[in-house]
Amino acid sequence: MPKRAVELVVTDLDGTLCDASERIHPRVIAAVHQLEAAGIPVLIATGRRPRATAWVLEPGGIPGPAVMLDGAIGRDLRDGSVFHEAVFPPEGASRVLAAFVAAHLSPSLFVERPGVEMINGPRPDTHPGHLARNRAWAVRDDLERVVRTEPVRTIAVVGGDGARLAEVAATIDPTAGSAAVTPDLLYGGHTLQVRPPGTSKWSGVLSFCAAHGLDPTRVLAVGDGNNDLELLDAAAVPVAVTGGSPTALARARHVIDPPSAGGWAAVLDLV
Repeated sequence: MPKRAVELVVTDLDGTLCDASERIHPRVIAAVHQLEAAGIPVLIATGRRPRATAWVLEPGGIPGPAVMLDGAIGRDLRDGSVFHEAVFPPEGASRVLAAFVAAHLSPSLFVERPGVEMINGPRPDTHPGHLARNRAWAVRDDLERVVRTEPVRTIAVVGGDGARLAEVAATIDPTAGSAAVTPDLLYGGHTLQVRPPGTSKWSGVLSFCAAHGLDPTRVLAVGDGNNDLELLDAAAVPVAVTGGSPTALARARHVIDPPSAGGWAAVLDLV
């Protein structure tokens, strides 16, 4: 029996699978389930943390494997099993934090302490709405001590000024961390998230393929932002979303309608 042209569908979440209200269109939910029934797994690839990813996927009955924090963690949300993970070397995390501090910004550190997912300094610059929503899983601590002594998955400012964050991103040496600035659909403004050097959504996809015996040259990927570029560059079938970043659209072979219109369901015609 010949191999399928597409063995795996990988998709961004915000602005791709779900809209700005965190809603997944019913046609999209049906399309995801149709692909899975046909034996084509759907892997979520998002900048969100595991808990925040589940908030969006669970209402549609979609929770499954996901690459989160822009490639820093890969986990099956159904049973918690981990297929991929990356953390900063302490020296790299210190250099990334220094880039934020030099711009007079106090970022959030995303970690996995027991019961804690986000660590902030005394006056964090992440959007107040994001801080409020995650208050139950966040603590205040000395950021410089944390980056030297604890595993850190990503370093970010959520919902900030795009131009200012782009300036910070441009100062970060790729040997210290991999940075992307993306529009924040939920809180407004932009988010700068820095992951460990060499880490991207695609690195999580490779780990998923290795764990499940899938061919990484037979991947269809859908994305809309600058944190999807490695994913779109590597995919056999790169798909972008109308209204996405120009850099993402330039990499696409196909362009679909936005999530508010259920555009993702068009993936069924591309596999």
